[in-house]
Amino acid sequence: MSGMLQARAVGEDTFEADYLIETPLDPARVADVMAGEQSSGTFVRVANESDALRARSRASVLRVEELEAAARPSLPNAWLERQGTPGPWRRARITLSFPLANIEANLPTLAATVAGNLYDLGEVTGMRLLSLRLPASYRARFELPRHGVAGTRALTEVKDRPMIGTIIKPNVGLSAAETAALVRELCEAGVDFIKDDEVCANPAHAPLAERVRAVMSEVRRYRERSGRPVMVAFNITDDLDAMRRHAELVEREGGGCVMASINWCGFSAIQSLRRATPLVLHAHRNGYGMMSRDPALGMSFQAYQTLWRLSGVDHMHVHGLAGKFAQSDAEVIESARDCATPLAAGCDDAVLPAFSSGQWAGTVQATFDAVRSTDLLFMSGGGILAHPDGPAAGVTSVRQAWAAVQAGTPLPVYAEHMPELRRALAFFGGRA
Repeated sequence: MSGMLQARAVGEDTFEADYLIETPLDPARVADVMAGEQSSGTFVRVANESDALRARSRASVLRVEELEAAARPSLPNAWLERQGTPGPWRRARITLSFPLANIEANLPTLAATVAGNLYDLGEVTGMRLLSLRLPASYRARFELPRHGVAGTRALTEVKDRPMIGTIIKPNVGLSAAETAALVRELCEAGVDFIKDDEVCANPAHAPLAERVRAVMSEVRRYRERSGRPVMVAFNITDDLDAMRRHAELVEREGGGCVMASINWCGFSAIQSLRRATPLVLHAHRNGYGMMSRDPALGMSFQAYQTLWRLSGVDHMHVHGLAGKFAQSDAEVIESARDCATPLAAGCDDAVLPAFSSGQWAGTVQATFDAVRSTDLLFMSGGGILAHPDGPAAGVTSVRQAWAAVQAGTPLPVYAEHMPELRRALAFFGGRA
């Protein structure tokens, strides 16, 4: 997947941002307001805003492409109501160019520039950040993934197929000892990757320090017996000082991966965590739906993942095909391709797309057909743990499904001689 995708080059002194806007005003005028508000201007030109300052610091409008108008405003707007401004509600795709000198290598300020007060502008009833394009020299000033796809493959020793993962279930409630026992069972079942659920970080019934020691003891013993490594992503989401301590503990115990709920930790914390730990950094995007589900508001995944990849994460969630969440298959596919696309021309900075949410052996065919690659993490919680013949059969069924699609064999045909896959298709198929 990553080898086929390329980033579009931009100028070395600027970067570009694409937006979808909705407004009853002239879209070109609104684009100009946006460019001013997010660089050197405000609602009126001030005394010190000289022509020379504007020339070097003001964002510029590169393109305005008007689209079909909306029948009604997508969002309420008290400013327009006070103005008595009626429709029609014009929509346009616009591109702004921002001077890099305004921002420098400052990720929170980059985010504030492209996704800050724009959402509150009185001129609009819709505002969505669609995509970002960065010059290679600017991308190089930020963190790269420490491991990415190749590093994760090396640590898990998985070649020529996807990495098969699962999630600790129940999400919360298990003690440290019970979690470790489940991890032992999952290791024996043949899984490559195990992660905590995002709502289980440092609970009273399973303190993280106790859980890490108990789980890694089982993982080390399993590797000694089998010679096979299993990667565990411990959820270390917390304040920054605590996350550093948690990551150090995971590293001391021989772990290879930590997970964080990136939206709630923030850009600065994740950047600092990246600099502090050599471990694989698994980025969980929970909460992204509130930024993305309304088509007239928030941001699309291309822009979202661009910002987060600048913090140096190694894995990013993209949800799953035919899954339990609201995103369309097309959105999931596009998100996976975004993860595999360099952020700038010539950069080797792809991250591993993590497919999850309602995944099981029966969703493998759609996943492979969509991405035509095995450079991915395929995570199945209930699809493994709820297999009628147990977790080992669940893991085997997913592996069998991937073997079938890679061989070009329909799942029902392959399942004729594979009882674990056959049972999965019968059990989960009626629930799909």
